[in-house]
Amino acid sequence: MTQQIPRPSLTEPVPEPELAGVRNFRDVGGLPTTDGRRVKPGKLFRSGHLAHATESDAEFLASLGLHTIFDFRNDADHALEGLDVELPGVRNLNIPLSDPADGKEFWKMVRDGGIEQLRGLLGEGRAAARMTNSYRAMIENRTAEHSRVVHALAEDSVPALMHCAAGKDRAGLSIAVTLLALGVERSAILADYLESNAPHRRYRVRRGSEAPEARSPEVMELLAPLFDARAEYLTAAFDTIDTHWGGVDRYLAEGLGLSPETLDRLRDRLLD
Repeated sequence: MTQQIPRPSLTEPVPEPELAGVRNFRDVGGLPTTDGRRVKPGKLFRSGHLAHATESDAEFLASLGLHTIFDFRNDADHALEGLDVELPGVRNLNIPLSDPADGKEFWKMVRDGGIEQLRGLLGEGRAAARMTNSYRAMIENRTAEHSRVVHALAEDSVPALMHCAAGKDRAGLSIAVTLLALGVERSAILADYLESNAPHRRYRVRRGSEAPEARSPEVMELLAPLFDARAEYLTAAFDTIDTHWGGVDRYLAEGLGLSPETLDRLRDRLLD
């Protein structure tokens, strides 16, 4: 069993550090619930992958007293970026989720495709539609994985850090599902999600060539929907919950199998 060093209670979210090798890190503490409570600071964090964390980055992450790091990347991600750095005394739990831009051939086209190929693949709203559809699919098809995450948080996995590659889509939805289970207001969940658009948080777009035409304004515009956090994406996930399950309560109970007792434990751990 992982042993945790007792940490003092925090009243404010952990200040955002200047991490050299980890992007999109933040504490979701302080977000309000519909019944007037707030997410406890220092208990739930989100970020991009930790594979390139520097020594000082790792020291900061170790100082958070984490119990579990949830890595939602798949084998292809690990091959591309590497495994997370290991932090002493922290459990690393890999729960692969579908990637919004799933498939090696798709990513190869994103990295290496010429302008005509990218227009055919991503143009005329196709990139944004792909993202919207992927968010719907993750809600409908990944209930087992999301259930596993929320049950783990309710039992023993706090403080926790959730991440994928960019910390935007797979981690963003897992954070959103957790916050829904806590009763956080949807507007607050959306506002936190959109924070991933801040310039210092955004995932760096990789292209196979350094030639100017490989990153021309049109190319970057075509790629933008894949790397943006857009309100329409998360709204599509919320709409899927409403249309498929009739609302959050049934989604939590029937989709994720969360009992009232489990929700109470989760909220006791994560809410002030």
